[in-house]
Amino acid sequence: MARVPLPSVPGRLLEVEVLDESRRGALEAVLVPQPDGDTELEPIAGVRPSAKAGEVKLVPGDSKVRWLVGVGKGEAEHYRTAGAALARAVDAYFEHDPVKSVQVALDEDATTETAYELAMGAMLGGYRYKVTGEEPKPRLKTLRLVPRFERAVPAFAEAVGRARELAAAAALARDLANTPSNVKDPAWLAGTTERLTTGLANLTATIRDERWLAEQGFGGVLAVGGGSASPPRLIELDYKPRGAVRHLLYVGKGITFDTGGLSIKPADGMHLMRTDMAGGGAVIAAVRAIAALGLKVRVTALVPAAENHVSGSSYRPGDIVRHYGGKTTEVGNTDAEGRMVLADALAYGIKRFKPDAVVDVATLTGAMKVALGLRTGGLFASDDDLAARITAAGEAAGEAWWRMPLLEAHADAVKGELGDVKQMPVGPGGITAALFLREFTGGAPWAHLDIAGPARADRTYADVVPGGTGFAARTLVELAAAYT
Repeated sequence: MARVPLPSVPGRLLEVEVLDESRRGALEAVLVPQPDGDTELEPIAGVRPSAKAGEVKLVPGDSKVRWLVGVGKGEAEHYRTAGAALARAVDAYFEHDPVKSVQVALDEDATTETAYELAMGAMLGGYRYKVTGEEPKPRLKTLRLVPRFERAVPAFAEAVGRARELAAAAALARDLANTPSNVKDPAWLAGTTERLTTGLANLTATIRDERWLAEQGFGGVLAVGGGSASPPRLIELDYKPRGAVRHLLYVGKGITFDTGGLSIKPADGMHLMRTDMAGGGAVIAAVRAIAALGLKVRVTALVPAAENHVSGSSYRPGDIVRHYGGKTTEVGNTDAEGRMVLADALAYGIKRFKPDAVVDVATLTGAMKVALGLRTGGLFASDDDLAARITAAGEAAGEAWWRMPLLEAHADAVKGELGDVKQMPVGPGGITAALFLREFTGGAPWAHLDIAGPARADRTYADVVPGGTGFAARTLVELAAAYT
């Protein structure tokens, strides 16, 4: 039987170009903004348009104008949603009438931000990951943006170029999360990361195997990965450009599949656990984009990668695990494995690299899905300035964060009786998980991003399609840019 090939990683993104008006000639999409007051929209090419952001109407017949795309009030999120909806509408159209490209004429009020958001939305909205033995369906390859004034082309092209790098980061994080776990074990994730970062200036990748982890005392990673036939890895990326003054440490949870271990998960929903390394995927993709953009800030990334499986060598509730640096944890539930691997990586990264600020990213607790839903990430921080920078970075990236409290009233619950700390203390789950991680940060300025809700989607919305969303990758890039 022929082996069905996996989609390539990274996958191909829609190409977005900026051209002057002299090169117009393809089928067109017209952007329809919401009019002021009660003004009624006039028909275009015989079709009455809608200005609702992301609503696309197809123009029948032989008109050069083929799509009418609502852009709402013209805010950033509206253009991003419109770009995504256009990409999906054109792909659907291509299934019966393929064409080479589509162009969008930008009016005189369009800005570089308009082009940036349209491009971002189109590239991510047209994202697709599917393992199939069928021939791929035809898809849009190039979207052309045409500014009103030729002198605007260089600035618009620069904005689109930056959008391309951030969209590529989010798409790569999606690729990594969507890859099935019969392929994506810790060694695959490590090897893929090494391949994807080779050749980027000032960026080096180092892969640590299970022997090194044992020698260095990474007890949390070894405990979680001990039940699997696929041994754990520590992925270490170091981006070190000349002239960098500030140094950030990013740590991402890299659980390539999570059964829950001996505290096994219910069968319903376990298939989604291929995305339990979404935090690690976001970190890997972000550092790759930071290097590609040449940002003048040093960034070190650590991704502890392991499979949490069930076997005779699985770690157990009631075990005492010694982490890197010597601190011990009382295990209460083997399904709380993310904090176990993050604890090792945080302690190691802070001691070895002494960064100016630390950010960890993880699909950590179901409690955050209850608290914030599926489209907002939870932000915990020991430092107000770092929290403000992350919030601002999220706004620039189009990713929503909500700061959660590190309530000292629950800090004592983390203290252990048989060990130094408890893995599963009583109290509000998202908060106590963050307080547990804080025990391994050594007082460094630190933030914890819980993306259990927005890291995966079961339906299409804005620039998101079902599967891994790539959430947090763009925020991490914008955060690094804020330190340059």
